[in-house]
Amino acid sequence: MFDIGFWELMIIGILGLIVLGPERLPVAIRTIRSWLSSAKNFSEGVKTELKEELRVNELHENLKKAEQSDLKNLSPEVAESLKSLKEAAEMVTRPYENSDTEKTLANPFTDNIKDEPSVKDEHKLN
Repeated sequence: MFDIGFWELMIIGILGLIVLGPERLPVAIRTIRSWLSSAKNFSEGVKTELKEELRVNELHENLKKAEQSDLKNLSPEVAESLKSLKEAAEMVTRPYENSDTEKTLANPFTDNIKDEPSVKDEHKLN
């Protein structure tokens, strides 16, 4: 990235040791490392957001193309964009539905009911 070789790093380290001293040099290195990691995390976040915005923009353009052609004779890329938009719309309209969780989750109201006689059955028994 910076094209710094071994000898350049050695000179920077020796100068840092002379200027800061052995007590403050490790603290300065940790501080610089934390600044660099936070800058890297920030740049990764910006990059991810830009990619997402570009993808959304592309999907909107493809949707406009699909609407102009009345959803007929679509190119594969436009058809794929339309399919992903439909899937996203379905996820938004039904966010809590999931066929796997519906099958595995039990109804807490009906699971606690045992085969006990009801109040009507108790009156008949007496």
